Amino acid sequence: MIRRQALGLIGAAALAGCGFELRRAPELRFRTLALAGFGPKSPLAEELRTSIDASQTTVVVDSAPKAQVVLEALADAREKSVVASTAFGEVRELQLRSRFHFRLRTPQGRELIPATEILLTRDMSYRESAALAKEQEEAALYRSMQSDIVAQVLRRLASVPAP
Repeated sequence: MIRRQALGLIGAAALAGCGFELRRAPELRFRTLALAGFGPKSPLAEELRTSIDASQTTVVVDSAPKAQVVLEALADAREKSVVASTAFGEVRELQLRSRFHFRLRTPQGRELIPATEILLTRDMSYRESAALAKEQEEAALYRSMQSDIVAQVLRRLASVPAP
């Protein structure tokens, strides 16, 4: 019994001393940010807004003049292309692409992050007999790519010095 408790204490001490910490939202060096150039009800804009609002330091505002910085979407596109097909023309593999082109600037127009493109790709096998399941898999892959894009954008925003 005492031996088990001692092992438990040693294990807890080892974890406490290793520096383990759960991932949290990055701390941004500006208080307010505006999102511009996104389409109406853009899922990427909504996820960005939620992730930025989760940080303790920054709030997303509705208009650019009220913001310290403006995250401007230059392009937000999803693409799908056939990578492999059979001799009979049946699709066997698809490539999904999610492309986000953006820049960060002050409301006065000074660029903090020049025009930058994030391009993610995923390959997906395809069978006509499982079309409905593959449609759901495609949607899940696009959601995953969108979350990856948001994480990359947040890391880039965290590296920007205060304006």
